[in-house]
Amino acid sequence: MSLVMPHIVQAMPSRQPATAFLVDVSSDWQSPAWNTMIAQGRALPFQHTGWLEAWYAAFARTSHLEPLIVTIRDRETGELALALPLIVRNERGLRVAEFADLNLTDYNAPVLGPAAPRDPEAAEHLWRALCAALDGIDLIRFKKMPVAIGDRPNPLALIAGTHPCQVNGNLVTTGDDFDAYRFSLERTVRKELERSWRVFTRHPEAGFRAVTDTDEALRLLAVLETQQSTRMHDLGQTYLLNEDTSASFYRNLIVAGLHDGSTVMTALTCGDEIVATLLGVRSEQHYIMIRISNAGAQWSNCSPGRLIIAQTMAHLHAQGVRLFDFSIGNYAYKRRFDVAPVALVDKTAALGWRGLPNIAREGAIQWLRRHPALDERMRRAFGKVLHTREA
Repeated sequence: MSLVMPHIVQAMPSRQPATAFLVDVSSDWQSPAWNTMIAQGRALPFQHTGWLEAWYAAFARTSHLEPLIVTIRDRETGELALALPLIVRNERGLRVAEFADLNLTDYNAPVLGPAAPRDPEAAEHLWRALCAALDGIDLIRFKKMPVAIGDRPNPLALIAGTHPCQVNGNLVTTGDDFDAYRFSLERTVRKELERSWRVFTRHPEAGFRAVTDTDEALRLLAVLETQQSTRMHDLGQTYLLNEDTSASFYRNLIVAGLHDGSTVMTALTCGDEIVATLLGVRSEQHYIMIRISNAGAQWSNCSPGRLIIAQTMAHLHAQGVRLFDFSIGNYAYKRRFDVAPVALVDKTAALGWRGLPNIAREGAIQWLRRHPALDERMRRAFGKVLHTREA
C-alpha cells in the first residue's frame, strides 16, 4: 500500500472553488452553442460538431450513461476557457465522469477557448473549479489526452497527477511538397508502394475513389464492416464495432459529415468489387484515419491497405491537408509511413472516499509499468495480462 499512497494524495483535488473560473454543467448535447465555441476556440476533429453529434445521437439515449457538457469561462471577461464533451456512467456503484469515448474516440480533449490556461498554476485553478462543479460524481477518469492541441498546451495535461497513457498517437506532417515527403520514405517502402499501384492498376476498371454521395458511402461502410469482421474472426480476436450502437454511430458520422468534408470515405475499387476502404475525419489541415479494411488474401499482391492510405494522403494533400494522423496503435504499417509519436496522458481523480479504491488500483498499475520485470512476474503469477500494448 505504501507504494501507491502518494498517488492517492495527488489524485484527491481540493474542493475549494477556484474563483477565476465560472463552470456551467448541462446535459444538452444538442445546444447550438457548441458551433460557436468551436469557432472561437481550438479543437481536434474528434471534438468537432459532426463527430460529437453522431456520438451522442448513438449513445446518449442508452440506459447506462448520461451526457455531461461542461463549459468553463473566465469569470471576469466571460471568455471561453474550455468546453468538455463528457458523459457520466455508473460503474460498480460509482458515478464516473469521462469523455464521450467508449473506445471510439482516439484522442480525448477539450475545446480550447481564448481564456484557456497556458501554465500549470492557472490549470490547477481551473481543475479545482471543475471538480467543485461536478456534484454527485465519485471519480473523474480522463484518458488518451494529447498534451497539446495545435500549437497550444492542453490545460488538462498540465495539472498534477497526470501520467503517460498506455498508447500514443502517430502523426505525419508532410509540408507543402508531397513529393518531398514521398521521397523522404525509405527507398524500399517507396518502391513497394509504386509497385503495388502498378500491379493494382493492371486490372481493368481498377482505381481510387473519394466518395461524396451519402448512399454510396453507407454501402461502402457496410462492406468495411464485413471486411473488418472477417479479418478479426480470422485472427481469433473479438470484434465489437458491428454492435448496433457502434454501427449506428458510424452511420450517423457519414450522414452528418460527408457533404461538408468533415467525414472522408475513400476506396480502391475494381469494377463492382471493393478492394479496400478507409474512413477518416478531417478538420481543415488535420485528417485522422479511424477505420480501414481490405478484401483479403486475393489482393495481397498489391498491399491494398497501405495502397489506399498512400492514395488517400495524396488526394487530401492536394486539398490542403498537411497533418495525416494514423491515430493510436503502434502497428508496423504505420512506421513504414514514417510516423512521429504523439504523447498522450491520463488523469484519474477521486472526488470523494468512494473513488479512492480506483485511485489505489491506478497507482499500483502505474508503479508496475515502471518496473517491467516485476510486472512480468505478476502477470505470470495471475495468469493474465494486467495491461496491454498494441504491437
